[in-house]
Amino acid sequence: MRYKPGHKEEKRKALLKASGSLAKQNGFAATGVDALMQTAGVTSGAFYGHFASKTELFAALIESEVQASCAMWQNNPQESIDAWIDYTLNQYLGMRHIKHPEAGCVLPALLPEIGRADDTTKAVFEREILKGLDALALRLGSSELAWGFVSQLIGAVQLARAVPDDATQEKIMAASKRFLKAALDQAAVK
Repeated sequence: MRYKPGHKEEKRKALLKASGSLAKQNGFAATGVDALMQTAGVTSGAFYGHFASKTELFAALIESEVQASCAMWQNNPQESIDAWIDYTLNQYLGMRHIKHPEAGCVLPALLPEIGRADDTTKAVFEREILKGLDALALRLGSSELAWGFVSQLIGAVQLARAVPDDATQEKIMAASKRFLKAALDQAAVK
């Protein structure tokens, strides 16, 4: 059977999207190839038409997901820096992001696994996160602020996801928003 041009690349993107959602929900290491492919609606055999190994899938997944997360920062529709910051904080530190890791940023969900990955996967992550941080640094005025901002966002989400109580999660998010806004305000004064 002949496929239209670009079919394989489209299928690969669909596999990465479905795999990313499941991995962000359940963890990549804890999810087998069969489950990842079942979520994508293909057989496990189809996996090998796109990836040589689960490690290769993880590297491709990290590349795709970090690009998507960075695109969210870059596609923030707000013009003024204050509105941009408020929008970003409300989106990233919102309860929807806490309750639905499968639909959110890959960083709070899979960063510990990236830290345990091979050097090739870590290099893919570093390359993509640096691109995103460069764009963020342009908005915030410095790469130091960008690193601090992202680190605080990720840590707040990880901490909130680690507690079962909604009220505690909301306190973590509210405190983190206030802390980040104050830190950015203070940095702008200096």
